[in-house]
Amino acid sequence: MANLRDVRLRMRAIQQTLQVTKAMNLISASKLRRGRRVLEDTTPFFSRIQKTMCDIVAGAGMIESRFFEGGQVTAIPEKSGPSASAGRETRRSAVLAVTSDKGLAGGYNANIFREVNGLCEKLNNPVLILSGAVGYRYFIHSPHLILENFSFNSRLPSLDEAGGIADFIISQYLWGMFDEVHIVYTHMYSAVKLLPVIRHILPLSKEKMQTAIAESGEQRRVELQFEYLPSEEAVFDFLVPMYIKGIIYGCLVEAYAAEQSARMAAMDDASKNAEEMLASLRLSYNRARQAGITQEVTEIVSGSAALGA
Repeated sequence: MANLRDVRLRMRAIQQTLQVTKAMNLISASKLRRGRRVLEDTTPFFSRIQKTMCDIVAGAGMIESRFFEGGQVTAIPEKSGPSASAGRETRRSAVLAVTSDKGLAGGYNANIFREVNGLCEKLNNPVLILSGAVGYRYFIHSPHLILENFSFNSRLPSLDEAGGIADFIISQYLWGMFDEVHIVYTHMYSAVKLLPVIRHILPLSKEKMQTAIAESGEQRRVELQFEYLPSEEAVFDFLVPMYIKGIIYGCLVEAYAAEQSARMAAMDDASKNAEEMLASLRLSYNRARQAGITQEVTEIVSGSAALGA
């Protein structure tokens, strides 16, 4: 009887776990659909900003901006430390790592950790800007300096929150805290293919923009000769923060959707494992129960035969 009681308790615990995993699977599926819908709605706006920037570069030619490679930025005084951008030999790189605020997502966060550690080995004096509580708990024990940590409490990141991260990165970049910025996030190629991606944010590259212009056929717009007031440089510098905000927002939403997809897969595997364990326990329970009943019947028959004799 004690064994039957233990099996019943284990079956009840697994059934409760199965209910939780199935509920989390459904919740993640709903969040995934919402995240993809939001990303599809906002992508055209930021794509238009990027095209406008390409128009300016194509029409103005050799435009000068502090956001380009080699552009002038405000240098940190030498007495403030070795991170001054001008007049110092060492460069400093910033890495924005996008992780989740919760676990139970399979290898989602572990892949980001591995990609960030590999990237930091290649960069000069890396500093980390983190998004997600899981990433902060991991990198707090690493030798890398954590400059800032952002958390969204497992919510879909809003455009204002992405703007806050972009404003922080741009202000620190212009101040000279670091010379380049990379973002590491998980790109959702498909429901089963989730891979970490490294994207270079700052500084902007004229060569890459010219290549993008040539590939997209935007050079035809040069003949239109747009007039930008007060100047091409001023309009371009005004658009860059919006462009950076769009990149960060797109990466955050893409990572959010990938997280939900990874959690769906993890919860689906957990549900299958729970169902297999439950089926095995039910078989063991039925066998033990049948053995107990058989033993009781045998004892009754044996007792009756003894009394009859």
